[in-house]
Amino acid sequence: MPVDPRSALAPLRHPAFRLLVAGRWVNTLGSGVAPIALAFAVLDLTGSVNDLGLVVGTRSLFNVVFLLFGGVVADRLPRHLVMVGSGVLSAASQAAVAALVLTHSASIPTLLVLSAANGTFAAFALPASSALVPQTVPEELRQSANALNSMAGNAAQIVGASLGGVLVAVVGPGWGLAADSLSFLLSALLFLRVRVPRGSARPAEGSSLIGELREGWQEFTARTWVWVVVVAFGFINAALVGATSVLGPSVADATFGRSWWGGVLAAETAGMVVGGLVALRLRPRRLLLVGVVCVAAEVTLPLGLALRVPVYALTVAAFLCGMCLEQFGIAWETSLQQEIPADRLARVYSYDMLGSFVAIPLAQVTVGPLASAFGVRGTLLGAAGIIMLSTLAMLAVRDVRVLRAASPVRALQTSTTTETAAPAAGATQPVTPPLA
Repeated sequence: MPVDPRSALAPLRHPAFRLLVAGRWVNTLGSGVAPIALAFAVLDLTGSVNDLGLVVGTRSLFNVVFLLFGGVVADRLPRHLVMVGSGVLSAASQAAVAALVLTHSASIPTLLVLSAANGTFAAFALPASSALVPQTVPEELRQSANALNSMAGNAAQIVGASLGGVLVAVVGPGWGLAADSLSFLLSALLFLRVRVPRGSARPAEGSSLIGELREGWQEFTARTWVWVVVVAFGFINAALVGATSVLGPSVADATFGRSWWGGVLAAETAGMVVGGLVALRLRPRRLLLVGVVCVAAEVTLPLGLALRVPVYALTVAAFLCGMCLEQFGIAWETSLQQEIPADRLARVYSYDMLGSFVAIPLAQVTVGPLASAFGVRGTLLGAAGIIMLSTLAMLAVRDVRVLRAASPVRALQTSTTTETAAPAAGATQPVTPPLA
């Protein structure tokens, strides 16, 4: 019997999807603990904010650099096994960090090396994880699956951040890092049990790494709406991160206080959870258009900081930002999974992530000097302007405005017809790794 696509929880009836969500939840829970534990571990070691920035920045740099290679590997090999390998290696690198911290043997050079390794291993999991979702559920359930997957991740992030603060305060940062290592191992065990239909992601005979990267690039650039949205989000993410991670705490210190700033950021994550609930029920025909229009709401947070609005209004703005950004995220994931061939999807995701993340470190470095030159208020207003102009640039692309989401009823009828004509590959069969 086909699953009713109108049921919000229908994707959870598929064992592969349940395991994928559970694995990502455990992984994200640990990832919520890790930044807090690592920050205090470095500060306990040297007391230097510059050292902390260097350690964190090194991880981000290696993560971005290896994203493209992660996309190629995820299109060559079974994606759930790529995630298993990434999880095991990440667990080992984070366990090494925890051991060094707990034995008081850590040094900045060793932390830099291990951070680089951890960022590299994570780069292979990101494209594989996103591209695996459509393999775990039928086409008619993809929007609901993306919403549930994102909601679980956001909820885990909230719990993880809270847990991280408790662990660091009660038992120290070393044990927080050990907990993150354990979360990688547990998630790898869950991913190992994922069973999906045999995929078509097999490289051509004699294909090279560069050839596969070129093939992914051609797929990425073949649709104007794809690369325009990615370029636009390169600017949007840079503006948002610069405004919230650097200038936001400065404004909080000067106005409503540090404790309230944590509440503002928590409200944004809570908005994402609510946004996922909305996306489970909201099924517009022009899904991508609705998602891009929602991006315009992101101006409210930097604008509120610039205008020094009361903290309750800023909290509401952060909640709105989270909810609207989630609408876009789910619309974007669903549109890519609908339009990009499955055997090239991970590589397109890797180009998407690279373009979206590459400007973030630059923004973090330059926003301080910009604020010194133009003032905090002027820089925040500039960030809001960048977000609005980038949103308008996306809306100027015709395909963004007219691209239609697959009708759940039509997709269900199509999948039913296909099942009647020829049985689908068994969902319990593991994907066989292709030979290079």
